[in-house]
Order: sequence, then C-alpha cells, then structure tokens
Amino acid sequence: MKKQHQNNIAMFIDCDNVSSKYIEGIFDDLSQYGTVNIRRAYGDWKDKKLKGWENILQDYNIKPIQQFAYTKGKNATDIAMIIDIMDILYTKELEAIVLITSDSDFTPIVTRILSDGLTVYGYGESKTPMAFVNACSQFIYVEKLTVLEDEETVEDVSTHKKHPAITEAVTKYLGNNYDIRKDFKLINLLKQAVERTSDGQMFEICLYI
Repeated sequence: MKKQHQNNIAMFIDCDNVSSKYIEGIFDDLSQYGTVNIRRAYGDWKDKKLKGWENILQDYNIKPIQQFAYTKGKNATDIAMIIDIMDILYTKELEAIVLITSDSDFTPIVTRILSDGLTVYGYGESKTPMAFVNACSQFIYVEKLTVLEDEETVEDVSTHKKHPAITEAVTKYLGNNYDIRKDFKLINLLKQAVERTSDGQMFEICLYI
C-alpha cells in the first residue's frame, strides 16, 4: 500500500486554457494546503499566445514542458499532461494534485487520481465545464481569487489613512499623486511579508520604511 507524504503537492498547468495573470492568486491560495514541490507547465512555447507565461515560469520555478501540436485541431498538451500525471502517481508519494485548466477533457484523470485516495484541487476560469468542476475535490474559479485579493489588500492598506506619520512618509518619498491602494504589486509584497511573521503590526512597520 502506498504511503502518502504529508503536504507534498504536484502541480500541472494547461497553459493553453488558463491565463498566466492568475498564477499569483493560485499560489497564494495553495499555500494553505501544503508545499508544491512538483511544478510543471505544458504548452507549445513557440505559440505567441503563451508569451505571457515566460517570466511567470522563471519567477515561480515552474518547469516548462514543450509539447508540439503534431496535428491541427488536436490538443497534444492534454495527452502529455495525462501521461505525466500517471507517471507521478506511481513514482512519487503525494497528498494532492493540482490541475490548472479550464478543459473538461481532464475529468477522467481526476476520477483516476481520486481512486488512489489523493485530493484534487482544480483551478480554472469561469468558462470551465461543470463536469470538470464537479469532479474535483475542490474547484476554485481563478477570477474570484483575483477579486478577493484586491478587496483584501485595499482594505488592509486603507488603514494607513488613520496614521498621519505613515501618510506623510509615503507622500514624502513617492509624491502627492501616489495612491498605495492602487499599487497592488507593492501590496502583495507587503502581504507576503506579514504572512511570514507572527506579529500583524509588521505591516505598519513596512509602510514606515
């Protein structure tokens, strides 16, 4: 009987069917479930439509898997992903598998993974067919992740209005027209710093700096 390794997660990304702009929200959400030790992204990297993934793969240490479109109209990416998933099931000790796709063709492999007692986390866009959504142990619409993240960060940084010293420091170094509530890149960096500390006041310290 295969012994599962606690918090060991494998991620498979169908780059043909999910935009790269959602990857940050996905990683933030996954952090509550365990460590993503295996990270693979599939697609034909000669396709200009996948250009947005190039920097993302480097930033998040995701291994790109080249899959040529041998036949027009046939999605070779799906087949390559499924083969690798089956290999992983037999060679690695996992707690969960993450499938990032909006394609219902992966529904049968989800059923197969679940039969081995693993959890399947699905992430996809709102266009994802319900067959795949319902098959996953848990499915998250990536658009909702972005909305929730924006709402939380705006609420967090709005507290700087209550502290004149913080407001003065921000104005001094960044100018009168700078609005920290719209600087989502900085906000996300600050949120990550807060999450790595046990003291929630670290957020205000970062703003002073």
